[in-house]
Amino acid sequence: MSSVSFSNIKSGPVSFQKMERELNLKKLQVNRLLSLTQAINNNVSSSGLFKMYSSFLSMEMDLKKMALYFKDNAKWTCKAHIDIPSILLNIDISKHVTQFSQVISVHGYDHPLISQFDVVIPVIHKQQPLAYVFIGGMDEEEDMYNKVQFITTITNIVAVAIENKRLFKRQLEQERLNREMELASEMQKMLIPSKLPCSNGYEFASIYQPHLGVGGDYFDVIKFDETNFAFCIADISGKGVAAALLMANFQANFHSLIRKRYPLDEFIKELNQSVLRITNSEKFITFFVAEYNTETRALTYINAGHNPPIVAVNNKVQLLDKGCTILGSFSELPHIEIGQTVIKGSATILTYTDGLTDVTNKDGNYLDTNMLNDFTLQNNHLPAETFNQLLLKEVEAFKQERAYPDDFTVLTCKVF
Repeated sequence: MSSVSFSNIKSGPVSFQKMERELNLKKLQVNRLLSLTQAINNNVSSSGLFKMYSSFLSMEMDLKKMALYFKDNAKWTCKAHIDIPSILLNIDISKHVTQFSQVISVHGYDHPLISQFDVVIPVIHKQQPLAYVFIGGMDEEEDMYNKVQFITTITNIVAVAIENKRLFKRQLEQERLNREMELASEMQKMLIPSKLPCSNGYEFASIYQPHLGVGGDYFDVIKFDETNFAFCIADISGKGVAAALLMANFQANFHSLIRKRYPLDEFIKELNQSVLRITNSEKFITFFVAEYNTETRALTYINAGHNPPIVAVNNKVQLLDKGCTILGSFSELPHIEIGQTVIKGSATILTYTDGLTDVTNKDGNYLDTNMLNDFTLQNNHLPAETFNQLLLKEVEAFKQERAYPDDFTVLTCKVF
């Protein structure tokens, strides 16, 4: 019994010292790991986490070389490194890292940067890479397996923390954007007339459905006196907030100019100049405007590149297509033709933006103008609001589950 004890004790002090050093090292590693997790809980910045990560791998893990890569947009960039020249870190390795799906040796890899290291450790989450860490300069006598396992663990912790920060930031940005869109939508609704004028001789009804909550469609009705009124519809190029801001400016200019009661050709020239000042020819607007006199029943209009409104009267359909080119593209409108017609009898005037005719059915067929002509003619007898409700029902039945591709606006005028 004693002989066995003595033979074991002979090399005991050396083994004990080695175990003690390893134990102390493990304690340091665990303490640093706890510090890192505490820093994550305290919401330390990404740059702070990268510094702690580099320090941990350099001091506690005794790494001689390291490069940690995260994805910025479409490019993988180095966020932390140990003893790697800047000239190598500037090399784009985005085409190379995606081939690494597991911990693997890169010793002898034919690449000026990757060849500096021994091992690459990818961090994969739901089959998507979050990070790659390249490590090198380890001694052959080291316990490579345990060391790589520990580095893998801490890299996963840091990578997941950084990813959570990114997702949280994106969530905050999305919430801010949603709130801005809500405010923009509320502001835009204030610019769109909620109550349209009517009398014994005419009435209006509208459908207004912005594609993204806010949009570039616009319509309005201006009553000058008991016998004269004007109405318009416009479609501003683009979608979303940019189009909505342009629409708000356009609305202000329209109101300012229409109340001056210029002849329509002069009015459209002035409006074109105001659009040019706003957009610098980078955006354009299709626009239709008409003035109507209830006593003479004369309709005077200009169509500036807009979908021709449909007039259904006495079992006939007429398109209001006279006018000029779109607004905002030319400093001087090349040709302006004022359209005129006298409405004899009860009539329905359907004005709309191209979001209506961009609607498709399951077979890919468009809701074309022929269908709108037939619908307007068949339902000319209906009040404006009923007409619009039936039109919307027909559109929904036509497109079924397909989404609206664009802003969709209708302004219907019923003349008795």
